[in-house]
Amino acid sequence: MQQIGNPAIAAYLQAMLLTGARPGELLSLRWEDVNLKWKGITIHDKVEDDRVIPLTPYVHHLIAALPKRGEWVFAGAGDQALTRPAKNLATACNVAGVDHVSLHGLRRSFKSLTEWLEIPAGVVAQLMGHKPSATAEKHYTVRPLDLLRVHHEKIEAWILEQAGVKFDAKAEPGKLRVVAG
Repeated sequence: MQQIGNPAIAAYLQAMLLTGARPGELLSLRWEDVNLKWKGITIHDKVEDDRVIPLTPYVHHLIAALPKRGEWVFAGAGDQALTRPAKNLATACNVAGVDHVSLHGLRRSFKSLTEWLEIPAGVVAQLMGHKPSATAEKHYTVRPLDLLRVHHEKIEAWILEQAGVKFDAKAEPGKLRVVAG
């Protein structure tokens, strides 16, 4: 995905896998939805109203590198929001020798990959915007952004490691840096 010529599409597809968001939720992401102070992203959920998820280090790096052209984080031609870049994903899968994955398949992959890390199901559900399924989840469990961040950063770091992506999480987002191979 990093070799896709359009940086907005490359960032969008990577963010899809690393956040577990629905395709339309990320396409509708505006700059005002990215909170750099508290390192959170407000997702306009199709099921509930809004949810806030952590702005993890690599996703922050991806977003910080994008030009601010208009209101959309993932801007396409004419400063409009991108349209679903399924062809780019199909090409990336082909180049990587991976069977076809749909945009929603990236969301499913996020969920499946969290199983390897034994992340609590309620945390994953909250990140993905799923309604709580158990009584305790609905009425007793409160997870602030910083608690979600602990788990989400662990997920992101593990996915990047498995993909062989070299990334310094402590580096300033949006800045060029040398990473030893």
